[in-house]
Amino acid sequence: MTAALAEKNGTDSAHPPAPHTRPPAARWRREPGRERAFDEVPRWQIYVPLGIYLVFTLIPFYWMLLFAVRPAGSTSLVPWPMTGEHFSKVWNERSFAVFFQNSMIVGVCTLISTTLVALAGGYALARFNFKIKNAFMLALLCSQFIPGALMLVPLFEIFKNLRMINSLGSVVIAETVFQLPLSIILISGFIKNVPVSLEEAAWVDGCSRLRAFCAVVLPLLRPGLIAVGSFAFVHSWNHFLFALMFLSEQDKQTIPVGLNTLIGADSVDLGALAAGGVIAAVPVVIVFAFIQKWLITGFSAGAVKG
Repeated sequence: MTAALAEKNGTDSAHPPAPHTRPPAARWRREPGRERAFDEVPRWQIYVPLGIYLVFTLIPFYWMLLFAVRPAGSTSLVPWPMTGEHFSKVWNERSFAVFFQNSMIVGVCTLISTTLVALAGGYALARFNFKIKNAFMLALLCSQFIPGALMLVPLFEIFKNLRMINSLGSVVIAETVFQLPLSIILISGFIKNVPVSLEEAAWVDGCSRLRAFCAVVLPLLRPGLIAVGSFAFVHSWNHFLFALMFLSEQDKQTIPVGLNTLIGADSVDLGALAAGGVIAAVPVVIVFAFIQKWLITGFSAGAVKG
């Protein structure tokens, strides 16, 4: 009798119906009429602030580009018809070709020297223990609080005695010295993320310390080296003070000093100044567009994969 009733109701006496259970949270959150989950943020709350920030960021660049390609005397807010007379003027008549070449030499040499010295110093801090290690790290950090203007007179005297005034080498040395503290700290952090066991395995296989470093550690430091070198290049490219103080002849000056020469005592050629600003900004934009993918990978991504 009981079995018949159970069969009629579609249930089995041996397997009674399961008690009523609450559906998973993910299920009832998707049901209509339910409240939105707290971890779900509307897209407009993300895109609207980013859009406003992007507009305020791009307006100065658009204004500079507008003056650079707009004909002289025009007041239009749309760069049409466009002209290249301002670029031709600053590149040929105002010696910006020479300024660009000098800035490139200073930037590339600073990149190479800063990266090599920071690589050696960072490896020493990451792999060796010595008595004054903590004091040395503290000195590196404290050196970041010293402005470059305070060191102009001593540096000028040193370069004068070395007969390096009005030489691009003086600017390269000064830029390298002021870039090294932060670069050494960053590189040492990268090297610490590489397990020492990788080097030890190479030593067991018969590699020297230098060969093991070049074969095992150096490939994993690619994102860090690119980031440190790029920051050194951008800083030396944009730095104005050292080039102004140590370079007096026009054929040795860099782009920041060249831009300053476009500002006269009584008038300013806005078109030429904007064109020079565009020329100065292009390499920086290219460098940051190139290093962004390396920064996104993370500081220790290579060590984890290795």
